[in-house]
Amino acid sequence: MAATAAAAAAMQALKASGVIVHVEPQEILRVVSQQSGALVVRSTFGILSTHYSYITSYKGLAFYATSPTPLEFPAGTELIDAKSIWVPG
Repeated sequence: MAATAAAAAAMQALKASGVIVHVEPQEILRVVSQQSGALVVRSTFGILSTHYSYITSYKGLAFYATSPTPLEFPAGTELIDAKSIWVPG
């Protein structure tokens, strides 16, 4: 019963979040460069080393990427630092 409830909660979270496309770091840079004044949310994670996660939207889809190094976005990109970014697995 608990497993069924957990599965239902996970499906509900996925529905609420919409479509999230996991891409390589260079692809999120390309997506952001196609927009003037793009908005990117960024967070860091890791215990022994810092990694960076990024999410942005484009044409109704959310694009998500992780990188072991910070990414350099085009001038005019609005960056918001978040405590964390949660993406359904």
